[in-house]
Amino acid sequence: MILPRILRHILSEYLFSACFLLSILVVWEFLVSYLEIADYILPPPSSILSKLYSARLTLLSHAAVTLQEALCGFVLGAFAGTSCAILMARSKTAQRVLYPLVISSQTFPKEALAPVFVVWFGFGILPKIVIAGLISFFPVVVNTTRGLLSVDPLILDLMRALSANQRQVFMKVRLPNAVPYLFAALKMCITLSVIGAVVGEFVGASAGLGHLTQVANAEFATDLMFAALVVLGIMGTSLFLIVDGLERLFLRRWGGSPEQLTR
Repeated sequence: MILPRILRHILSEYLFSACFLLSILVVWEFLVSYLEIADYILPPPSSILSKLYSARLTLLSHAAVTLQEALCGFVLGAFAGTSCAILMARSKTAQRVLYPLVISSQTFPKEALAPVFVVWFGFGILPKIVIAGLISFFPVVVNTTRGLLSVDPLILDLMRALSANQRQVFMKVRLPNAVPYLFAALKMCITLSVIGAVVGEFVGASAGLGHLTQVANAEFATDLMFAALVVLGIMGTSLFLIVDGLERLFLRRWGGSPEQLTR
């Protein structure tokens, strides 16, 4: 029952987008053929689709590496961000100390930090996980902190009137109030973690879709480069839809849809 409901939601939400994308691909195919653009400059969608099939094993092996890096970075960023948000929500001192540092951390471009992480952690998977985690960290901290703190004062007054302690207020009021905010951040971070993994692969890697696009670019294999980008897009979209589905299943326990709970 749950799976058909999710599929119906996906179709209703994304059918028009899929049709629009299909029309773009048709126009792209026609213009490349009509203008006689060389394949190494802009390959037609048919060539990219053919490359997706012929290089499917290579693409899948590199995609598995990027997916592992992105998921590990996402979990790292989500856990660290949620922990930091809870700490700041429960302590005014921690909020004054940590929040400016969290904001300042976003002024450093992750592309510039990537070579430093390679020096520190080597050329393995760890630097990519750290970069993906850093990119995922900030939205989780900001959104979750806002959700924990933006509670209706009347509800807090009611909890005090009922002699609820701080732990009970946090578990019964603040945490449920923060869940929609947290999931909004997670949906953003799951795609950002893929970007973070690719950024890390640009600096130093022997596998992954980011590494594959660099190799394809150096060899003027533009169709392979576009095929890798298509796989990246499918990966990011699929991960987003998975988190979106989990959000709807989870928030149903709180008595409403995500849209209702975030109003």
